[in-house]
Amino acid sequence: MAALINVPAKARRGDIIEIRTLTSHIMETGFRHTADGKLVPRDIITSLTCRYNGTEIFRADLFPAIAANPYLSFFTIAKESGKFEFEWIGDNGYSSTASASIIIE
Repeated sequence: MAALINVPAKARRGDIIEIRTLTSHIMETGFRHTADGKLVPRDIITSLTCRYNGTEIFRADLFPAIAANPYLSFFTIAKESGKFEFEWIGDNGYSSTASASIIIE
């Protein structure tokens, strides 16, 4: 799985920053049928969690109506230099992680 994470490299303490994620995943709903009528099994990402220096700051539960390659954006307050850790969990044992760092000036 490929993920694009956009976190500002630097910010001032107290700044409101935007964090953007884009991940590659088919997000098969489980409602579609093949040409021969067989149901395509559901295979979606069910959650995204973001931690900032180990503290959970964002969580999203995803459902079959989410498009393939889900893009999510959210805001947080820059408090200290450190690491954002992202974890995607999905059907069929799917799990993927990514991280990005920020420096507070």
